[in-house]
Amino acid sequence: MRTCESVNVVSRKALKSFARAHLTPAEPLDNWYKRARKASWQNLVDVRFDYPHADLVGKCTVFNIGGNKFRLVTKISYVGQAIYIKRVLTHREYDEGAWKNEC
Repeated sequence: MRTCESVNVVSRKALKSFARAHLTPAEPLDNWYKRARKASWQNLVDVRFDYPHADLVGKCTVFNIGGNKFRLVTKISYVGQAIYIKRVLTHREYDEGAWKNEC
């Protein structure tokens, strides 16, 4: 993992809201957030160094979180060093595919 001062992750509130709404521990989402803030990813290869199962779907990067229990759908601006959280989904919600319109 390459590091920089910090990456702008927009928005952490979405991660916390998901954890509260689904009565699930926030720890896996917090761990992802902390790691992403310190990363300096330049491309999907860099992302996969930290998250080997991250996938590119259209213009979105999808992370498996919490032992594959959740999906985190993001858009990453490598040039601007910003990560935009589009959706946090359960496995079932992810499989329904409605989120793909955003990517």
